[in-house]
Amino acid sequence: MNDRTPDHPIDPLFVRRWSPRAFEPAPMPEADLLRALEAARWAPSAYNVQPWRFLYALRGDAHWDAWLDLLVPFNRSWAENASALVFVVSDSLLRYEGEETPSRSHSFDAGAAWAQLALQAANLGYHAHGIGGLDYERAREVLGVPDSFHVEMAAAIGRRACPDTLPEAMRDGERPSPRRPTHESAFRGAFPR
Repeated sequence: MNDRTPDHPIDPLFVRRWSPRAFEPAPMPEADLLRALEAARWAPSAYNVQPWRFLYALRGDAHWDAWLDLLVPFNRSWAENASALVFVVSDSLLRYEGEETPSRSHSFDAGAAWAQLALQAANLGYHAHGIGGLDYERAREVLGVPDSFHVEMAAAIGRRACPDTLPEAMRDGERPSPRRPTHESAFRGAFPR
């Protein structure tokens, strides 16, 4: 149940999307994940360099367990039931017109792509839960991430399960979270003091 109400009229998909932890331990067709990744591909980016890369494992893949082990124990305890794990990395170098310079927007651009992935997953009836609690150095090694790339985060994707499938301590928080009112995060003019 999602009783969140937007401050201004928006597409219901934005309000419907949320990040549960209770997932059905079921396979996800790769074609469905590729549809979500296709939506991510169309995200805007500085100079259209598209710095994001998505590394994924589907439930049952040979590397599934090794990738789960990159998550901190709390996140591993619920993400193990997801249908897919996706690691988002971004190129920290702006490679444009034959030149390479440090990119100030690679994380911002990767975040835009991640948001589109999450919204497309929701549109397909899945939920995507972003995960920041992971061992970033081990992830770099296990995933074979090149030096110029930055490991941003991971995500668990799957169909929502009954909250009773979670450990008892996690069940109370298994509901869509509220958002602060628009006027507390968007300001016409300078940053308020």
